[in-house]
Amino acid sequence: MPAEAPPLPLARRSHALSDELALGLDAPICLTWEVTYGCNLACTHCLSSSGRRDPRELGTAEAMAFVDELAAMRVFYVNVGGGEPTLRPDFTDLVEHAISRRVGVKFSTNGTTMTPERARRFAAMDYLDIQVSLDGATAASNDVVRGSGSHAAAVAAMEALADAGFGPFKVSVVVTRHNAGELDALLDLASSFGAQLRVTRLRPSGRGASSWHELRPSALQLTRVHRFLVEHPEVLTGDSFFHLSPLGDEPLAGLNICGAGRVVCLVDPVGDVYACPFVMHPEFRAGSIRDDGGFAAVWRSSTLFRRLREPSDGGACSACGAYGTCHGGCMAAKFFTGLALDAPDPECVLGRGETAMRLVDSASVPQPGTGHSKPTTVGLALGPTRR
Repeated sequence: MPAEAPPLPLARRSHALSDELALGLDAPICLTWEVTYGCNLACTHCLSSSGRRDPRELGTAEAMAFVDELAAMRVFYVNVGGGEPTLRPDFTDLVEHAISRRVGVKFSTNGTTMTPERARRFAAMDYLDIQVSLDGATAASNDVVRGSGSHAAAVAAMEALADAGFGPFKVSVVVTRHNAGELDALLDLASSFGAQLRVTRLRPSGRGASSWHELRPSALQLTRVHRFLVEHPEVLTGDSFFHLSPLGDEPLAGLNICGAGRVVCLVDPVGDVYACPFVMHPEFRAGSIRDDGGFAAVWRSSTLFRRLREPSDGGACSACGAYGTCHGGCMAAKFFTGLALDAPDPECVLGRGETAMRLVDSASVPQPGTGHSKPTTVGLALGPTRR
């Protein structure tokens, strides 16, 4: 009997896995489900421009049936968001139904509806993870993006979850130029509640399309973000920062590919399916779970997803020595800055994205639409927390 071959080094195994996943799977590993556009905040970078509920929103029976379809497809878990998902009256029922069908749930909340009683109820559930959204270590850096009182609300929610024994929950941060220098403080804050820090990239999607140029971190800040991630491998990223990998000797931990239409997708509140949460635009709509065949037919047969799963030659980045680690960057970031999908990422660490953007005709840049923003924004009236 021949000797057993030694295991592949981790880097080679990860590369082979990413190559396989790039061709698509029979079912997504996970998907994002925005269950409502309703929200009591108006964050300036909101990827879905949420605020008002859509009257066509999936009803409870439709939502339950969608969960059943995910269970039949053996989807591992679903990222539930919005809007503020907990504003749906049937939200807890949907979570409990998913868990009963062994579909794990991770939901994101701004914390404004989290009470000690609700936190205890969530803490008693299996297969549930919670992310509290916070975009600054202080009210000064957070509330300029998320609205007056939102920092206090998030901290109060973290306190309620910690006191209920829910752990470790996540503290989810979108990195902006206001908070890029606060990552150590944010890590300390999350750790003080027994939580895990998760940082994600700012994309020019939804309301973020108009605030991206103002909020995006500088090149120097991104270099420091990369250093922070290398020094803190325990910090989660959701593969948001693979475009920064050329800054180091090794790629950042993760698959380091764009999973849009390959291993992930988004379902919006009315059942429309998009390639990823950051490209809610008609060009990237693959179908609807309300169509014949439901979600499975969209995932397995849509023309858009088939096209995204085709091998790419790298386009303008193919001759770059860093292409093997960044794979050209983020599709959504390119699309909403007017770049071709095979162009360099607008935040290419080698500066090629900035060069490409200077050639873009601003009149040709795709617009995300008006979304569901409310006409006015009202700050939250919240009491002090105990910490």
